[in-house]
Amino acid sequence: MTLYIGRESSKLWKRICAELVTEITLLAANWKYLLAGLVGQYIHGLAARGVHYIHRPGPTLQDVGFFLLPELGEERAYISETLFTFIFIAFVLWTFHPFIFKSKKIYTVLIWCRVLAFLVTCQFLRILTFYSTQLPGPNYHCREGSKLARLPPPETLFEAFVIVPRGVLYGCGDLIFSSHMIFSLTFVRTYQKYGTQRAAILKQLAWSLVVIQSLLIVASRKHYTVDVVVAWYTVNLVVFFIDKKLADLPDRTAASLLLPLSTKDKDSKSKEENHKLLNGISGDPADRRQRTQVNGKIMEDGNTVVHADATMNGA
Repeated sequence: MTLYIGRESSKLWKRICAELVTEITLLAANWKYLLAGLVGQYIHGLAARGVHYIHRPGPTLQDVGFFLLPELGEERAYISETLFTFIFIAFVLWTFHPFIFKSKKIYTVLIWCRVLAFLVTCQFLRILTFYSTQLPGPNYHCREGSKLARLPPPETLFEAFVIVPRGVLYGCGDLIFSSHMIFSLTFVRTYQKYGTQRAAILKQLAWSLVVIQSLLIVASRKHYTVDVVVAWYTVNLVVFFIDKKLADLPDRTAASLLLPLSTKDKDSKSKEENHKLLNGISGDPADRRQRTQVNGKIMEDGNTVVHADATMNGA
């Protein structure tokens, strides 16, 4: 039992190391896109904090969602954030699954290049929208009488450009459209397209969680219903059209594993290939490793060739 666990641990470690080499190569070729995406996230946070300075609390607007959904109350508003945090963490962990599991369909670096492109585009449209018209925030800390409803002008540049934690947790005025829905819809659409076919039930569950997330956002009074409705069609349209413009991600399902074969596996594979060649049968098209024929023997190169030019144009 101990020997089996040790063998499996060794295989897992080799798999992680092989994947790490692959992803580092892709990161070296795509770091500019990732950096641009992260800078876009910061600019969005800075813009959301900026609109808080000009936010003016007022009577909560008439909203059909507020009539239909009972208010959770300030003490239970955390339910919405808890579900969003679960969706966020689950998606992040999924994007890193190639480091652990044998079945690899995506490259972590390339999938995040694509996701950040979706997020930044949606957030740019969001900035234009909530700066066009400032609505009185329906959230508890944005209502009349709350000390956080009006943000005093920054006293230093450091205070102006630091957006965490208060700028993230206690924003007001950045309403149309919901940032939580931007992330949730982008994540679930990406998982819908690049998740394995065997995960059909998980994909249905993911969409169900996003629908529940939409209802909880309104029930916790974090946003008006219009903020959620606009997010549903805007994010889906943005992801649809940008996805059409970008080239498809390279599919790894047909590629060979990133682990070098053991001596025993190599001998077995060589015998199988020789048998196929002697009987006039071509080799397995899914086996992409390079082979060189020397003195009638098939020699295999178990090293994985990573194409560094699988950059953003393939993201």
